[in-house]
Order: sequence, then C-alpha cells, then structure tokens
Amino acid sequence: MDLDRFLAPYDPPRTSLIDCLAYWAEIQPDDIVYRTIDGEEEEAALTYAQFATKVAAVASRLTALKMRGERALLLYPHGLDFLIGYYGCLAAGAVAVPAYPPRRNRNMARIQAISDDAQAKVALTLNEVSERSADLLDEAPHLKGLTWIATDQINDDEGRNWKPRKIQPSELAMLQYTSGSTGTPKGVMLTHANLMHNCQSICWAFEPTRDSSGLSWLPTYHDMGLVGGCLKVMFYGRRSTLMSPMAFLQKPVRWLRGISKYRVSISGGPNFAYELCTQKITDDQLEGLDLSCWKVAFNGAEPVRAETLEKFTERFAPYGFSHKAHYACYGMAETTLIVTGSFFGRGPIVHSFDGKALDQRQVIPVADSAPGSRALVSCGRVLPDEQVAIVNPETHERLPLERIGEIWVSSPSVAQGYWNKPDETAESFQFHLATGEGPFLRTGDLGFFRDDQLYVTGRLKDLIIVRGVNRYPQDIEMTVEKATPKIQPSAVGAFALDLHGRERLIIVAEVERTRRDDW
Repeated sequence: MDLDRFLAPYDPPRTSLIDCLAYWAEIQPDDIVYRTIDGEEEEAALTYAQFATKVAAVASRLTALKMRGERALLLYPHGLDFLIGYYGCLAAGAVAVPAYPPRRNRNMARIQAISDDAQAKVALTLNEVSERSADLLDEAPHLKGLTWIATDQINDDEGRNWKPRKIQPSELAMLQYTSGSTGTPKGVMLTHANLMHNCQSICWAFEPTRDSSGLSWLPTYHDMGLVGGCLKVMFYGRRSTLMSPMAFLQKPVRWLRGISKYRVSISGGPNFAYELCTQKITDDQLEGLDLSCWKVAFNGAEPVRAETLEKFTERFAPYGFSHKAHYACYGMAETTLIVTGSFFGRGPIVHSFDGKALDQRQVIPVADSAPGSRALVSCGRVLPDEQVAIVNPETHERLPLERIGEIWVSSPSVAQGYWNKPDETAESFQFHLATGEGPFLRTGDLGFFRDDQLYVTGRLKDLIIVRGVNRYPQDIEMTVEKATPKIQPSAVGAFALDLHGRERLIIVAEVERTRRDDW
C-alpha cells in the first residue's frame, strides 16, 4: 500500500501525533475523532477541533507545572477523558504512564509499583475518581504524595494562550507498563517516532479508506487498546468508537451491535473475544445485525486458533460477516504494537503440522486429517521497514525457512528499552546476529517462516518439559478446554512446578458453575 497515495490529497505530518492532531483540527475541524458508547447507546463524542481545544487546556496546565520530561500517571476509567489526558501529556512533553484507576476491589500494589518505578510527579484523573480514591491512598503513600489533577475540572479557556512546542521524534512519549514473566512492572520506553512508525505500519497493514472507522472495547492502558484502538486513527484522520471492556464482557453482542450500528470497518481483539462471541451470543440477540461493513477483524495478543475463526465465521456469516475479514497479526508492547500482519481481504492462512514434531522444534507439514496434526494460523508477513529473523537462541545464528527458533525483530517501532532497568534491557534489546547484523529485539517467542509467513509456536521460557517430552502450554490448555463443556473458554492455565525433585504438570481451569453442581 502506498501511504502517500492513500492519504492524498492530504499530507499529515509524520513527526508526532500532536502534529497530526493540529493538522486534522485545521483541515476537518467538525469531523468526529472519538466517540464513546455505553453498551449500545452513544454517550459522548468530540470533533477534532473540540478535542484539540481540550488537549491544549491540559497541556497548558502541565506546562505550568514544568512537566516536560517528567512522568504523569493516567488513572482514568475507560473513555474520552483518558485520551484528553494522554494527548495533553504528549503535547506538554510529559511522559504519559497509562494505568487503571484505583478501585476498592483491586490491589493497590501494582499501581504503587508503577508509580514508584516511573518516579511519577503527577496523577491525571477525573474529579470523581480523585474523591473516591482519597481513603484508598493510605495504602499507597507515594501515590498520596503526587500532585493530583482532575482534568475534567480544567476549563477549555485555559489552553487559549498555550503555545505548542516543537516535538522531536526522538523524545520519550510514554511508558507502557507490562508485567513480564516475573510480575514486576516494566516500563517500555516509547518515543514519538516509535508511535508514529507503528501507526503508519497499522495503516499499511489494514489498508483503511477515507470512509473507514474503528471500534474498540480494549483497555486503553493496554498496547492493543491504546495504539490499535485509539492512536492509529489520529495518523490518517478518521474516527474511533470506544466501549468499555466491562460492557463487552457483560454482553459480547454489544461489540457486534456497535460495529453494525456505526458501520465500523476495523475492529478486533484477542482470540478469546471471538470465542466468547460464539459461546455467549444468542440467536434472539442477532436480530437486525449487519456485519458486512467489517473489513478487518484483527486478532492478536494471544495464540490465534483456527477453530475459533471457523466457528466465528459459521456463526456470523448469515449476518454479513466475511471469513476474508479475519486478520491474524503478531506484536507486543516492546515493538509499540504490530510486527507482522495478514494480507488485507484474503482471510486467514492455516496449515497443519505434525504436533509431536513441533514440540521438538521441527516443522513437518501434514494433512489436516492426519493423526496428531496441529493447525497453526499464520500471523502474516513482515511489514515495511522491519526485519524479522528466526534465530538459534544459543548461537545467535539465523535459521533457514521452516526451522523453529526465537523471533528477533529490528524495526523503527522497537522501543528504547525498559525504564530504569538496564539489566532487563540488556537481556532483550540491542542484540546482534552471529554475522553482526542488528540490533534486534529478542522477543522470547518461538516461531518459523513458511512461504514468507510467520507462524508463532510458543514462548521460549514457557516450554514445559515433563518426563523428557517438550510441550507448549497453549496446546495443553486447548486440549483441557476441549475435554468438557464445563470449562470456560480461554480460562485454562498450564505450567510446571518442581515437586520433590520431579517436574510436575499443573493445570488451573475455571469451570462454569451451575445450581445442579454438587460442590
């Protein structure tokens, strides 16, 4: 896809999202940029001009506090105010640190850990959240010591005399916190250049049109929800409809109704979301649904299951959904978001391989009906300006096609490392192949290339070895999930523990409880 041809006759800046906002606010001031819906009814919407005005007001307040280069926690519920605060940070030069707001039923320890690690100076939130959280802050002394700003109390006029500054692409824009394998929060350092490059990559991959729009129920403090659900539309000047994660989880049909009502062309989520739709949406909820507008149903952030894609298509094809809309992709917070993606409009590419051979890191194609076959969904091809190498994790040698190894990524979207964690940064970033090529990010994921398509087989550190046999946990989890209908979809965890000198397989599964069950 030629981005210049796609954007013509427009020419938005390629420097920062704030420059894009200023451009679109002038070119199309009355076009909606973000809309929120509460379940199925519209709550609020902002045009580009209105959004730019509110962002300037927050930026003015942060500028007055000399926040340039300082970290600002974003403690908002899902909605427009989060985005106003986020863009306000970018405009003022503050480093945005998305997190979830304090809640009585949620441990404050993680928010405290993020705040401590980021050395945050202020917390941006809503007045309601600030008042509600006052007594909770006794559990988190550092949070209590922050300067709390209720951005919904900032008057729009406050930004009238604010002067935008020149943003350097290399400036740190945000810290995207990820728990990692240890559970200790790690702040992925993303620059304005990282964000812009990945938004352009998403645009190239999804091939939107001037009539395209998005809908997202994903958490805005998560990379897929923030970059894939919200930020990408700012690059090419379109609109996004936002729904809270809870609204979707409580009633999955709301997602599909939103797509149908607002004629959304791009929307998606992890595999479990599609599985949930096939299991929880009833026939009577589908009346009047029209999904023919849905051109890109992206699927990532966890293993993509061929069976789920087939079931989803079978269930919703009568309502206009096309199997060709399924779009498997691969990415992570350390690469801002997307790394590889399918071909637009061609549907998923699925091949079967010998399951036991895959466990031994061997690629042996077999017929779909072969005993022990395992279907893998391609995560697509490498996007422009990126290199993806399959590497022997011990020797750092590049492996040939159809050989399983660690996935290494080199791209302008790759983050600068982990905030204030030089040891963890050294373990993942700035690696070179045995030939000297690099630098690369070591993803810790295992996969292989076949016909220029990336197939992800598992995690390097997650591999379970029981009685000398290698097993990928996601394969065990899938087998357990299929064993009985009482097990909830996408609610199984498999791992190994060393007990009395032997590695034992442990399985945790959430079961559906009914009144008839004898507990």
